Amino acid sequence: MRKSTYISVGILAVASVALAGCAGGSGGGDYEPGDEVELTFTWWGNDDRAQRYDELIAAFNEEYPNITIKGSFTDFPAYWEKRQTEAAGGGLPDVWQFSDTYLRQYAENGLLADLSEYSEYVSTDAIDDGLVGTGELDGVQYSLPIGYSTWAVFLNDDILDEYGIEPYEGGTSYEDYSEWMAEVTEATDGEIYGGTDLTQRIQNFENVLRAEGGNLYTDDGELGFTKEQLAEFWESGAADRDGVVVPQQSLEEINPVSGFGGNLTASEASWSNFIASYLGDSGASSISIAAPPLDVEGGQDLYRQAGLQMAVSSSSEHPEAAAIFLDYVINSPEAGEIFGTSLGFPASDTKLEGASLEGPDQLVADYIDSVQDRIGDAPPVPVAGYGSLEQKFWDIGKELGLGTITVDAAVDQFFSEAEVILAG
Repeated sequence: MRKSTYISVGILAVASVALAGCAGGSGGGDYEPGDEVELTFTWWGNDDRAQRYDELIAAFNEEYPNITIKGSFTDFPAYWEKRQTEAAGGGLPDVWQFSDTYLRQYAENGLLADLSEYSEYVSTDAIDDGLVGTGELDGVQYSLPIGYSTWAVFLNDDILDEYGIEPYEGGTSYEDYSEWMAEVTEATDGEIYGGTDLTQRIQNFENVLRAEGGNLYTDDGELGFTKEQLAEFWESGAADRDGVVVPQQSLEEINPVSGFGGNLTASEASWSNFIASYLGDSGASSISIAAPPLDVEGGQDLYRQAGLQMAVSSSSEHPEAAAIFLDYVINSPEAGEIFGTSLGFPASDTKLEGASLEGPDQLVADYIDSVQDRIGDAPPVPVAGYGSLEQKFWDIGKELGLGTITVDAAVDQFFSEAEVILAG
């Protein structure tokens, strides 16, 4: 059962001026526990995540039958495009799956409710202070983490077994991982590729920087790397893009499913909580997790990424009810039972109590435990517009994969875009 006190009390870059002009005040203040309330709730993800949220909403309604949740979802890029449109029109959802990537952007423009005003309905007692801080900006609590993940390499055991290929052992050099991917592609005669181009994802670049003691961005909101470092990183993937990793055109044809989810590759690097999505998309009977490659001995390139959060819009007419639902997603044992580690390793101890860490969920828990010596301090709060920079990095990586841009032009394009975004 939930806490008795609750029962008894029961974007792509958005112009700051435009968003600030649309920020609305809270419509709360008159909430009564028995009031009939309808809330809009949205998230990004795939069908597996949608099914789990449907189950969670049903469980929530058993306890709060008076609060109707109208849920919807889409893929990650389209999700933030839609939020941009809603923000400009003043129509953000009551409660929504959020990302610390956009914390500055939405909080500084007055679009997120201060959750501390609704502490009667949402609790942080069961969440580590360090994780709570990932949703805080300038002393104000704008969001709370659903769970946390760390970067990992996933392996499709079915494919490896079918072709008699030894799994990637994890934690080797980047060169060794590239050689392993090449061996897979060769062993399958190109039927299955070893992996996806690592240099497409800004997180892999972040790991390289962090292993050397750096970060993607500074505390002052500036880029933490040079053009030369970015050029070197993108150049490092040139050999892999020449027949080792899955061709970008093949990925375009199955979008939004990834190469790994579409069984075009035997491995893929992503956040550890993606295991449920990968199992659902690929239909694989078994998936393993290995540590990402690392070139610096003793480097602490990984961190507890609590980017998957929940927030309440400042324009919500029912912020108290929204806070109750947010608390249920964050803290309830029911959420732990339904989601396991698919939204990240549970950030809340009470949510973790409900999770049965078996099968894939136990695999994630074991993986996180296995890389503890590589987990360092979390990076600075993402710069305003980081979500747009992340997407731009990915888009340029795809162009590199298609051969429609040179590395030098790619670097110039990224820095030009970054200059505009960070100046905004």
